[in-house]
Amino acid sequence: TLLDYEKSMIQSFNDGPGRKSLPHLPPIQYQNQSSILFVTVCTKDRQPLLNKSAIHKLLRECWIEADSWLVGRYVIMPDHIHLFCAPATFPSQSIQVWVKYWKSLTSCHWPFPRGKSIWQKGFFDRQLRHQESYHKKWNYVIENPVRAGLVSNAEDWPFQGEIDVLRSHEPA
Repeated sequence: TLLDYEKSMIQSFNDGPGRKSLPHLPPIQYQNQSSILFVTVCTKDRQPLLNKSAIHKLLRECWIEADSWLVGRYVIMPDHIHLFCAPATFPSQSIQVWVKYWKSLTSCHWPFPRGKSIWQKGFFDRQLRHQESYHKKWNYVIENPVRAGLVSNAEDWPFQGEIDVLRSHEPA
């Protein structure tokens, strides 16, 4: 499954000799197709901090302010976020700079007292290849709260949404 793949990739990079962070490649520009990245960001020590309405609102505000990347569909889980994004400008700002910026914004405006850092240092990103379906990936990701036992139906999870409509060219 996609999430098992993500976990194994993150673990292999964290366990690799001399690895201090995940590699982040610039998006490949396909002719006549959007470059959509699937991004996973975790809280430090997987603290369950994110499934609150105030945090959902804060993240949306920070993503809108950090406007060098467009945020498509997203799911905010208690200890991590899955989102799809695409460059808003060409050439695009690096994904690392963008993620660092909105993480910093959320940390500066965090509405609750905290004793530790909020975010894990790195993050995982992977560009959807031209033959992959954004719609199909989303249908898998939106089921995360159901698989975690947080809701019975994906549409009942309140910490999800879409800010920008990302245009993808679905395979035939």
